Amino acid sequence: MTKFFTACISAGLLMTSCGKQESSSVPDFNAPPASAPEKVQETVPVDPSARIAEGKSLIEGTDCLTCHKTDDKLIGPSYREIAGRYDNNPQNHELLAGKIIDGGSGVWGSVPMSAHPGMSRDNAKKMVEYILSLRVN
Repeated sequence: MTKFFTACISAGLLMTSCGKQESSSVPDFNAPPASAPEKVQETVPVDPSARIAEGKSLIEGTDCLTCHKTDDKLIGPSYREIAGRYDNNPQNHELLAGKIIDGGSGVWGSVPMSAHPGMSRDNAKKMVEYILSLRVN
């Protein structure tokens, strides 16, 4: 009976010592990651004058000046005529950016405006922001 009692105590101690989880300084790469604090997306304020200057620069680097001038009608309307017809608001930025990218006709006469499908919408909107900034009230 003493052997039985000793065997039971030994088995209990063995289970207890093997069941404990030892802390280790070695990281467990298979463990799920600890919850990290949520990243807060910072919104960087956009300087409108910088976008307008970039829009002017984009216009100067494309074929726009073949048909449009700032103050005078050429093949298409002048930029000031466009600015006089459209209010400077986000809806018109979208509308006119679409016309730059897709082309158009009939709004300013029978001569169609060529499409610029390779232009990004953001760059087209910067160009529109420049054009509409020329509005004289």
